[in-house]
Amino acid sequence: MTRLPVLETERLRIRPFTLTDLDNAYQLAKANSWVDKSLTPPEQLEAQNHYVQWNSLNHQALANLAQPPTGDRIVELKTTGEFIGSCGINSIWLPIGQLPAFGGQKNCPTQPEVSLMWAILPAYQGKGCATEVAQLLIDALFSRFNLKRIIATTAYDNIASQRVMEKAGMRLEKNPFPDPFWLQVVGIIEQESL
Repeated sequence: MTRLPVLETERLRIRPFTLTDLDNAYQLAKANSWVDKSLTPPEQLEAQNHYVQWNSLNHQALANLAQPPTGDRIVELKTTGEFIGSCGINSIWLPIGQLPAFGGQKNCPTQPEVSLMWAILPAYQGKGCATEVAQLLIDALFSRFNLKRIIATTAYDNIASQRVMEKAGMRLEKNPFPDPFWLQVVGIIEQESL
């Protein structure tokens, strides 16, 4: 089965979205400046509602189709259930051959990779939560799905995210080319047993 269960550490729980997570998602989007400022607040909330609905239905639909468990999940404190952020497992198509460890060639073909994402509310940043989330996702994906490699991407100036990647066991690769703009720094971890 391809469903990813609720994941837990001593202090955190990673679970699928439910339709009741709209306020949490909107709070996180505002905290990270992810809302479209050209929209009115009610329009922003409606956009977040679509995102929450999609994520709520996505997990079950993918499991029913025996597809990989991509999509975003809620991160909460295990003892209280308090929302502290979100994380995601995504399929990303990227020109990995641009990175020095993969040849460093411009205009190389794209290929699909499994990518992680995490976003923690400011009040919980700097407390190891993002690293805990990244490590939990990496361990779960390697053990359940026998993946060869997992990546995460970030910007050159996002030092905090780069530190999370390193603490989670990823090696960092910097794209020597300016494009694509979203492929600046890539954290990579490969399963040793393959």
